[in-house]
Amino acid sequence: MNQAARPARRLSVAPMLDWTDRHYRYFARLITRHTWLYTEMVTTGALLHGDVGRHLRYHEAEHPIALQLGGSEPAELAQCARLAQQWGYDEVNLNVGCPSERVQKGAFGACLMAEPRLVADCVQAMRDVVDIDVTVKHRIGIDHIDSYDYMREFVDTVAEAGCRTFIVHARNAILKGLSPKENREIPPLKYDYVYRLKQERPELEIIINGGIKTNAEIAGHLQHVDGVMVGREAYHNPYLMAGWDADFYGDASPVYSRGKVVEALLPYVAERLQDGSSVRHIARHVLGLFHGEPGGRQWRRLLSDAKELKDADESLFIRALLATQGQMA
Repeated sequence: MNQAARPARRLSVAPMLDWTDRHYRYFARLITRHTWLYTEMVTTGALLHGDVGRHLRYHEAEHPIALQLGGSEPAELAQCARLAQQWGYDEVNLNVGCPSERVQKGAFGACLMAEPRLVADCVQAMRDVVDIDVTVKHRIGIDHIDSYDYMREFVDTVAEAGCRTFIVHARNAILKGLSPKENREIPPLKYDYVYRLKQERPELEIIINGGIKTNAEIAGHLQHVDGVMVGREAYHNPYLMAGWDADFYGDASPVYSRGKVVEALLPYVAERLQDGSSVRHIARHVLGLFHGEPGGRQWRRLLSDAKELKDADESLFIRALLATQGQMA
């Protein structure tokens, strides 16, 4: 996507392991045209020693799209950033927020909050070899270090390397004693830290993330920061995104109904089946489309039934939609 044509990062869907794969992203793009979409975190090792196409392949409709990388070796990150640019990604993002033990063993993710100079070196190495934006997603602190000054000093150090965009998950990461799920729920949210960061560093693009579930909350945050990144709510309740283009980008274009989203998804499903994917790989990402709606249970039941999914083709989505509409009648 031409840099001038890219929408602002006012809204984005967070990178989520096992969730924001290419199938979910295509589905999300049918609901919102302008929201930025992020890949799952891809480690440098997976790209440098694995199947590059499997990790980087996407549909052109997914733009604007960012690749999130996990790693801590500047030279390796630079190689992967170059791949991101070659594959046409609009942004490369460095993960400095994931607290999982597997990531800690690789000495990257949230533990890099303790090494701002290394993060700066990583950012510089990537910026030296690409023209696309290099951004950082991070926490406010690690373990019991959660002062505002600690976060601001981290950001200042990384900004010296030329990073202009910081996506702040407004919680601490507890590296020992909490699971990744608990790390998303137990450490308290400190949105005021992120607001203050934007006030004190107005030249930086500051995007807030963490626990954001409603459009009213999004609008409130946008009074203080440049952008909002939504995670699990955009996955479990994807039609929340239907109002985003109009409400936050000023685009009054018609929005697909839920039924139209399903119809628009069918050609993509048929294409992916030709590529060797299964309906199961796609269906699991759309279970929340009728969240809170009459007929939602029927939709979920058909698209998660092992017998129905076995050897299914795109017609399963039509049958599920008809079952849903029967309940809504």
